[in-house]
Amino acid sequence: MSDIIQLLPDSVANQIAAGEVIQRPASVVKELVENAIDAGASHIKINLKDAGRTLIQVSDNGCGMSDTDARMAFERHATSKIKAARDLFAIRTMGFRGEALASIAAIADVELHTKQHDQEIGTMIHISGSNVLKQEATSCADGTNFLVKNLFFNVPARRKFLKSNAAELKHIINEIQRVALANPDIAFSLIHNQQTVYELGQDNIRKRIFALFGKNSTQNLIPVNTDTSLVKISGYIGQPKHARKTFGEQFFFVNKRFMRHPFFHKAVMQAYEKILPPDSIPSYFLFFEVNPENIDINIHPTKTEIKFENESAIWQMIKATVRESLGKHNVVPSIDFDQAGSLDIPVAPKNTGDIRPPQIKIDPTYNPFDSEKKQSGSSSYPSSLKNQSQTQYWEKLYQDFEKDQPSDESEVSQLEETSGEIRHEEPFSGKTFIQFKNKYILTPVKSGLMVIDQKRAHERILFENFMAVIESNETVSQQQLFPHTFDLNAADAELLRSVLDDLKALGFDIRDFGNNSFIINGTPGMLDNSSPLSVIETLLEDMKSSASDLKEKAREKVAASLARASAISYGYNLKQEEINQLIDQLFACSTPNFSPTGKQVLTIVPIAHFEKLLK
Repeated sequence: MSDIIQLLPDSVANQIAAGEVIQRPASVVKELVENAIDAGASHIKINLKDAGRTLIQVSDNGCGMSDTDARMAFERHATSKIKAARDLFAIRTMGFRGEALASIAAIADVELHTKQHDQEIGTMIHISGSNVLKQEATSCADGTNFLVKNLFFNVPARRKFLKSNAAELKHIINEIQRVALANPDIAFSLIHNQQTVYELGQDNIRKRIFALFGKNSTQNLIPVNTDTSLVKISGYIGQPKHARKTFGEQFFFVNKRFMRHPFFHKAVMQAYEKILPPDSIPSYFLFFEVNPENIDINIHPTKTEIKFENESAIWQMIKATVRESLGKHNVVPSIDFDQAGSLDIPVAPKNTGDIRPPQIKIDPTYNPFDSEKKQSGSSSYPSSLKNQSQTQYWEKLYQDFEKDQPSDESEVSQLEETSGEIRHEEPFSGKTFIQFKNKYILTPVKSGLMVIDQKRAHERILFENFMAVIESNETVSQQQLFPHTFDLNAADAELLRSVLDDLKALGFDIRDFGNNSFIINGTPGMLDNSSPLSVIETLLEDMKSSASDLKEKAREKVAASLARASAISYGYNLKQEEINQLIDQLFACSTPNFSPTGKQVLTIVPIAHFEKLLK
């Protein structure tokens, strides 16, 4: 039998490596920008077309490359960052694997222009699908200029599964945010389809956060700073009252490298314990300075997973540092031990004359054992009725008892008394509706007890109303007396622009003012919400947390997200009329059992379950 194992060609090996390193256009931007930072650039410009599908251009004013280095840079495992295995334990550069450029050249059409500062002539290299098409001397500016065209042109399956331009641009913006936050001393420019997204100058950390996330973020920042023998922690954390429901402004950096670390995130969350709104996540921008020998970044090709040698100790330091900063800025309520437990003693007013002691009135004739005497105000019944026997008419207490008994033992009797957590409502259509903990609606049915989730029920009602508006093309927009103007960060602004047409079909009148500013002139007539801005913010948070893409069935997904954003929240006390209207509208829906996201709206607890619990 002949040998069957053979060495793969470099082009195939590069495409396999590209599957791990280059996942989407944002991966290309990340690798090229990190190379520019390692080259010592002070200004990096990123130019995109069609969210990176057609063109990704990254230019810098770094050190540049010679003609030999320019050609070697596209070989696998060719790098200037490390030379020996021991260098892996002292890495301070962004890249070190030597796989990025080889992977990019394997799945795109790449053109490189580079020139060193002390040279008069630069080098141009054109590579497509790992094949070198041209290399020649050229005249170009100092530094390096990469043009990546037609990404995944030879991997159609990967290109097919790319998401919409808005979604891919959002990922690119997220990568730029991570790199720009870690390097505030470097100027960045991001241009998409000839529209400027970011124009960041050389600033400090606080100004860089303002430039990336808007003025609302910087107004709520609390500085963090601590220095120990293990780690130096610096940066900013957000105030609890401005925490959001989803992730978006949570950043960890170690030695200017972005990282994901769920264990450290838990330390921050525990530091905010008992001062955060329910299900909220605070914003934080924390920078760690650690000896490179005490961390391992060579875990994943994306280099966002990092292992620490003293992980538990650093966890405690993060928690203590965040708590200390919250306490210093009076975010955590302080305790005045001198006043704790003391009583407020009233001070007697001056010049009020003689102080009289309180008088106690005593009835010396009162005899508790004398039933014949009638005390004043104790009863309004005649004394003749009180002298009669107390048990004379006891049979009348049970006269109508037989009539009130249920004819079928399977029916559940209506509740006559309720606890402090359950509010008894008047009967509606022969049934009793009870709102439990301002979250659920309970009603007895023939087979048991029906439990309805009020928020999910309202989501289903609003979703079907929005879909009816879309299908009928009869949009009713209610104009605002005072239009709402608001600013968004670049990622949220692009996301909102991608659904403006769909929101218009639902009845929203939102105008783009440029520079990531928007104004709300009108809202859907069916939407009864006093703050349309809060609906838009909740809508964006829901769309960011959604794993699906908006490319297909966009209006249905926007309608579902808008229904979730506009539905009544848990904790809202419903009136009897509101409960009746909610139940009527829910059972008039085509699918009352499930919310637009597929979650269960109602369930029935059988009588046998209660009997089993009570044995």
